[in-house]
Amino acid sequence: MILADTEILKAIKEQLIVIEPFREECLGTNSYDVHLGKYLATYKNEILDARQHNEILTFEIPEEGYVLQPNTLYLGVTQEYTETHAHVPFLEGKSSVGRLGIDIHATAGKGDVGFCNHWTLEISVSQKVRVYAGMPIGQLIFFKVEGEIRNYYNKKNNAKYVERSDKPVESMMWKNKF
Repeated sequence: MILADTEILKAIKEQLIVIEPFREECLGTNSYDVHLGKYLATYKNEILDARQHNEILTFEIPEEGYVLQPNTLYLGVTQEYTETHAHVPFLEGKSSVGRLGIDIHATAGKGDVGFCNHWTLEISVSQKVRVYAGMPIGQLIFFKVEGEIRNYYNKKNNAKYVERSDKPVESMMWKNKF
């Protein structure tokens, strides 16, 4: 079940959902709008290796914006820091962003209960497009969880994305055993 605006506000009041900064005008009927943070990153190497630590180059989006190029994966980040302690958060792109040819995530749209961080975005574009820090980039939808949770993300020993960062975080696939 997706939370309506009144249920999102109730969960925020009960600190089951944390959004910093929280702005009531960003609350939709059943979602919360998030914004592009001031940092983007690209991978240093053209060929990425799933078993290796692939380093990124992080840079700040200038005031005049930054033109994203097709055939390049950009890692972005949300301005908003979020926590969910009883709900499953889903990040979806806004239709206005999609109509500019911007995809904000390839596969990582679902968060886990216990995720506490800024969201790293996997941004790709179908044609050149200028983006700006602070622009609306996506929306969070919260689903109710049924049953008791015994394995919160932020308490798992093998959780790879728990260190708080307002900058994009590269893939940690290399930490897996395969």
